[in-house]
Amino acid sequence: MFILFLSLAMHAMPASQHDNAIHDRQMLGMAVDYFAGGKYHEALMLFIKLDKKYRLNPRFIAYMGVCYYHEQDYAMACRYLDRALPSVGVYSPAERRVYYNAAAESHFKTGKFAEAIPLYEKLTLICRNEDKADILYRLGHCYMQQGKWALAAEAFTSAAAYYEAYPQDGKQARMKQIGNMIKGCLQKAAN
Repeated sequence: MFILFLSLAMHAMPASQHDNAIHDRQMLGMAVDYFAGGKYHEALMLFIKLDKKYRLNPRFIAYMGVCYYHEQDYAMACRYLDRALPSVGVYSPAERRVYYNAAAESHFKTGKFAEAIPLYEKLTLICRNEDKADILYRLGHCYMQQGKWALAAEAFTSAAAYYEAYPQDGKQARMKQIGNMIKGCLQKAAN
């Protein structure tokens, strides 16, 4: 949509503005290529320049949030992803998974567990079954941090079921840990 707007706007501009628009369209293309290639820092630098000039659409704002997530600047990732998420409902589930995962993890890593919970819950609705175990495990931790022991135990129990249904290498220790966490959460919930 942004590229189409730039293309249409170029025809109604003087030559110098036309050249700038072509340059900006190329910069956007480079930013998207960097993003797709996992060069998040390079993509972010270009997106920032373009956002200052044009105020980018929600998809590119979400890209910026994902870039910040990969740069481990979780506060900025939250800021951009929170801004973009209300508008990403029209995108494919695979694309939304990327945004919701980065947003949930960023909130988790900044200690904003109450904000992470609905993001993880939404993520469980659009993720693949083999990914649910890790998401439910994180959700259980969020509930624990909130003192919601019964919900934590339920999330850990569901995570264990998904780990059993979709085995992953190196998760045996986690399975043992989850068993202990379920017992502890149930004890806390009973008190």
